[in-house]
Amino acid sequence: MHASGVPWDDDSGDRLRDWLGLEKPDFYDPDKIALVPMGFCYPGKGTSGDMPPRPECAPQWHEQVLATLPKDRLTLLVGSYAQSHYLAKSKKRTMTETVQHFAEYDPIIPLPHPAWRVRMWMGKNPWFAEELLPFLREKITQAF
Repeated sequence: MHASGVPWDDDSGDRLRDWLGLEKPDFYDPDKIALVPMGFCYPGKGTSGDMPPRPECAPQWHEQVLATLPKDRLTLLVGSYAQSHYLAKSKKRTMTETVQHFAEYDPIIPLPHPAWRVRMWMGKNPWFAEELLPFLREKITQAF
């Protein structure tokens, strides 16, 4: 995104769209999908990846943005920052446990961040591809 100004316009976005079973035209169609970041600006590079989202962004903007969306929406919480913010009281001990218990949160689906590191995580957690991705793709099909 940083180079193009388009969210998820990188390998992570390709991986996320693959998980969703969506092509770019549907993924970027604002009548179908709202992409709401935890932070609305790039927080900068840290020692092991991007810095965390700035803490004032979600409280400042999310309520206003989410109020414009349908109430019966499917919500994907991509990454631990989104899960910590929106599942603060119900998230599990780890991101892996939270994602593994995805059915408990329906119509919210917690997902790991699709950065390159997730490939190793997916290898250690085959249930993600076997159980969660079919569930997610069915929900996407129903939503469209």
